[in-house]
Amino acid sequence: MLSPNAVCTEKTAMALEIRHDRKYAGSMCRLGDEIDIKGTKVKTFPTEHTVGASAFYWENDVGTRILVTGDVKDASSLPPCDVLITEANYGDPADPSCHFADDLEGMKSALFKKGPVAFGAYEFGKTQRAVELIRSFGYDGVICMEARTRALTRSMLEDAGELAGLDSGEGNGVFIVPPWNLDKLPWNMKKYVLSCRMDYPYPTIRISDHLDACGLEDMVRKLSPEVTLVYHPGGNRPSKFSKHLNSIGIDSISIDQIGNVLSNEFI
Repeated sequence: MLSPNAVCTEKTAMALEIRHDRKYAGSMCRLGDEIDIKGTKVKTFPTEHTVGASAFYWENDVGTRILVTGDVKDASSLPPCDVLITEANYGDPADPSCHFADDLEGMKSALFKKGPVAFGAYEFGKTQRAVELIRSFGYDGVICMEARTRALTRSMLEDAGELAGLDSGEGNGVFIVPPWNLDKLPWNMKKYVLSCRMDYPYPTIRISDHLDACGLEDMVRKLSPEVTLVYHPGGNRPSKFSKHLNSIGIDSISIDQIGNVLSNEFI
């Protein structure tokens, strides 16, 4: 937020300012633009993780094509590369919870059951996707949510439909709140969490903002890099996904296996 060297898409900058209530100091680009960063031409590509989420692609001075994806929901627009740096949020092929498809029918069924319904979804990313899905299912009524979530959703989506506060819901209203706030809503309301995590005390409908393990593997095969660097902020899934890629003949290394960095340059 404070660095003038930061670069992100306009939608991401908008979301940052709303979420953190301060001015974004970096530069902005439109998704799909080619931007100049200190003389390097960097192309941006959508990953669909959130509205405005971007992958960054450039060639170094010896022609190596480098792609940094960030989190990925849809890899169909990403270009082939020589070095791929990507996530592994659901990158453990041996873990059943890392294999899933979005349960759109389950969400649609829950939406149109009689009575009010509440969906637990993170305010940034998951809520906007939930609104898009709810509208695509044919629901054109009011969707109730907290004030900051409304501001995010209105700024991120071109046509979110009618949004209102949590105290505006009617007998058959639709509510979206963070998962941990579901218990603050009336007890007689149907409540679901939109997630691939299974550790919530409410029924889960599998709606993810990420590729699953098979999707991640398919992405790597499609992009055909010479080497794939796998990262995630925590846990052992990067190393497990990296080992899996190596086992099927795709050269890979996870970020925790890199120990030869000095003064921000590889030796």
